[in-house]
Amino acid sequence: MPAPRPKTRGPIPVPEQLKRLFKTLCAQIDGGHHLNAIRTCDKILRISASDPDALQTKLFLLLTTDQPAAAIVLIESLTGEGSELRYTFERAYALYCLHKKEDVRAALSQDAEGVDERGVRHLEAQLNYREGAYQAAFDIYNELLDSAPTAEEQADILTNIQAASAHLDFINTTFLHSLDALPTSVQTQLEDAPPPAAPGAHAPVAPATTAPDVHAAPKEKKVRLPPGVVLGVTPPPDPERWLKKSERSNFGQKRRKGPGGGGGGATQGSAADVPVAVESKGGNAKGKGKKRK
Repeated sequence: MPAPRPKTRGPIPVPEQLKRLFKTLCAQIDGGHHLNAIRTCDKILRISASDPDALQTKLFLLLTTDQPAAAIVLIESLTGEGSELRYTFERAYALYCLHKKEDVRAALSQDAEGVDERGVRHLEAQLNYREGAYQAAFDIYNELLDSAPTAEEQADILTNIQAASAHLDFINTTFLHSLDALPTSVQTQLEDAPPPAAPGAHAPVAPATTAPDVHAAPKEKKVRLPPGVVLGVTPPPDPERWLKKSERSNFGQKRRKGPGGGGGGATQGSAADVPVAVESKGGNAKGKGKKRK
């Protein structure tokens, strides 16, 4: 009986590959694995470079993971008639994340089909809030609150309204009341003071007299002496006091005590060891002693 032939599997059809990849993509997004989901989108786009769902999903994931520069590169790389106009809002939001407010205004001014008008209004409100136009942001948020489709969006709008309202209350009420509470002399000084310098202006150079002298001699450190020691009077300690006795320079030079008087370092009968009375008698060892009373 002949041996059975091994089963060989052919290549997976492209629709089946896309089906499996999209299934994996949905699971990754539901699980919050956005970086892995971006890689799955790249796999789909390698098979089908113009797949609109993969492009839209990757663009959303790039903005979600705070990659606005990569999102702009993706939008600009799209080919086809009117492709950039379809992603006008996404491009404006990416520019907003990059703090390019002039480019955001220019992008929002484009009249493109299919643009999320509600998203554009949200972005305009956020841009006004960032620029300090709190009243304009407050009005747009109130307008969006009346037509909020979901409870989650409504909660976000209420939070933004409270933030804008707090700034308006400070500017219109709290700040003015604080100024009124100041003394008249301080108010006059504030009114007569010049406006603050614009950001990026050069700070005034400090006068040279205020600069510290880097060449000044350092202060002498005060030395603390042990009690009973007078500087310049008390003799200095023996520098060899930390050495072993056998390593000191005067080791073996001390005289040994006992009869005979022989010393380790001095010769017997030296002039230094002879009493004064003996020297006056010419070397007589038996000189007269001291008279008894």
